[in-house]
Amino acid sequence: MTAAYTLYAKPGFSATTIERLCSEARISNRAFYECFGGREELLQALHERCVEESLAVVAKALQDAPQTLDGRIGAGVRAYMEFATADWRRARIMHLEVRRSGDVLAASRQRAVSSFARLVEEASAEFPQAAKIDRHLLALGVIGALQELLIEWILAEEPTELEELIQVAVHICGRALGAS
Repeated sequence: MTAAYTLYAKPGFSATTIERLCSEARISNRAFYECFGGREELLQALHERCVEESLAVVAKALQDAPQTLDGRIGAGVRAYMEFATADWRRARIMHLEVRRSGDVLAASRQRAVSSFARLVEEASAEFPQAAKIDRHLLALGVIGALQELLIEWILAEEPTELEELIQVAVHICGRALGAS
């Protein structure tokens, strides 16, 4: 999985063969197939691990945040952006390779989006200013905005400073959810 974490991030899933994975991991092809049905299954396992870790980090940040809408937005966005960008491989797998892999991760990606949407909905549920429109659709829109910001950060020759990225993401989420 360590070899795939690096290779699937760069050069990317489509450019990574099983032979290259096995060579990098110093295992035989047979050993690989004893663990995974194919490179798609390995990518799914990596993606799901990244998502689970991200969800745990964000849930903890929301739990520890000031119990205001502003506090929850700031803590949740910061936790996610810092975690996603702390390891370039994680950021690439979660935000680029998940799209580039075609149908391979479609179901896994949808489960991830649904899980993050639930977090956004729950974190804003008790605040009446966030209830004026469909909370689920609003959560999906916020998630999409954060994903696009991270894709821009990943692909930029000169990436935006993390603090500026967080500031923009908090602003977008705050405006969308009705924070002050």
